[in-house]
Amino acid sequence: MEKEYLSIQISIIVTILIGLFFIGLGYLNTQKIPNNKNYIVGGRDENIFSLTSSLIASALGAWILFGPPSAATWGGIGAVIGYALGAATPMLFLYNFGPKIRKEFPDGLTLTEFIEKRFGKAILKLSLFLMLFYLIIFLIAEVTAIASLLNYISKVPLWITAGLTLMICLLYILRGGFKLSIITDKYQFVFIAGIILFSLILILGNLNIPSFEMIRKNSPELIDKNYLPNYTAGLTFFIAVACTNLFHQGNWQRIFSAKNNLILKKSLINSFVIIFFIVFWMGYTGLISFSLNPKVIPDLAFFDLILNKKSSLVVIMLLVLALSLTLSTIDTLINAISSLLIVNGNQISKKMKGEKIKEKTNLIILFICFLVFILASRGYSILYLFLLADLLCCAAVVTIFYGFFNKDINTKLAAYSIISGLIIGLLFFPSQNFESSILVGNLISFDNFSIIIRTNLLFISFLLSLIIPLIIILAHSLRNSLR
Repeated sequence: MEKEYLSIQISIIVTILIGLFFIGLGYLNTQKIPNNKNYIVGGRDENIFSLTSSLIASALGAWILFGPPSAATWGGIGAVIGYALGAATPMLFLYNFGPKIRKEFPDGLTLTEFIEKRFGKAILKLSLFLMLFYLIIFLIAEVTAIASLLNYISKVPLWITAGLTLMICLLYILRGGFKLSIITDKYQFVFIAGIILFSLILILGNLNIPSFEMIRKNSPELIDKNYLPNYTAGLTFFIAVACTNLFHQGNWQRIFSAKNNLILKKSLINSFVIIFFIVFWMGYTGLISFSLNPKVIPDLAFFDLILNKKSSLVVIMLLVLALSLTLSTIDTLINAISSLLIVNGNQISKKMKGEKIKEKTNLIILFICFLVFILASRGYSILYLFLLADLLCCAAVVTIFYGFFNKDINTKLAAYSIISGLIIGLLFFPSQNFESSILVGNLISFDNFSIIIRTNLLFISFLLSLIIPLIIILAHSLRNSLR
């Protein structure tokens, strides 16, 4: 962390220029928004390119520069595949659920409309809480990530980057809403795809031997089929990321914005393939980095490879990539939170309704962004909160989406299954040092659990939060069929 690859002045100038570019795009393309529905889903006329680029750009935040490479250094090839599938597979789930929910709600705006109609207000409020909690945690993570990156490469104080990125996004997204997010996503996608391709050529071109052979020679355990973390890490990331993204309001806005179901399905397939390969490549860089330097800091595995030549041009390209990733995700998250508050704000407060709902929502968004600024400026690691948000979504995903097909799931059963999955998952959810949990090592001694359980608490907590609701629902259906 002692290195400085770029001056503070150049980093801030690049950040401002990229920001002005997207703000300019915003003001050039902003049209009068006739109503709140258009603010949330645009004109429902998106084509394949605009929808594909937006799904990809909004899904791939700055987390891909840190998360997949870091996971690869300890979880091996299994973590890489699990992370890539976890990020991409929601597109296949949406391929199935999206057209069906569009058919049932042709003028739909959010997933919460389906939840309220299917399960009632109690489950709606629970789902609304977990969706907002996840989106806000995601927002904090993205701003923290870009602030940490600029601090790493240029020693830019965290608060400057956090403030700049939030102000840039707020200046265009609150003005133009969803449609503007779609427009900026196109450019951000082009930047992301181009620089990712450049990183692939740069990294593989600098190796003396084929990358896989080097990993096999220097770190064989990371690709060993008998290496247990390959499986547990892969499954953990797959469950956590895939389940959570199904509750991402930004994805549902894009589902409802497609011109027709054929365009939607083609866009989702394209997104699945591209997201998988981008996240897989980022994770693979972690395998390469660890093979070259086993002492590499996991979170910095990708940067250790890409910045080894200390080229200013490479650093600036990396900064453009990081800013494109961050801005595309932040504007999606802000607009997603805003849309949930506009549609379901009255479930939070009776004052959140009427003609002034958008103005009231904007004030809440500004307050949320102020809190995000404070937390991101302190550089806290929020991985733990992110994992907790993932657990909340895992506990609800089976009940909500299986309930689309199983009409026997009523409000009482839905609440019971979600809460049971959440409680049991929390009992095994690891403490912040990842060495114990509420149940393992606290309520019950370590000696009463096998080494497999003690060393895989995160995986077990996610697995149980996913399986317990399914067991409860299947047991209820079986009991009804035997009557």
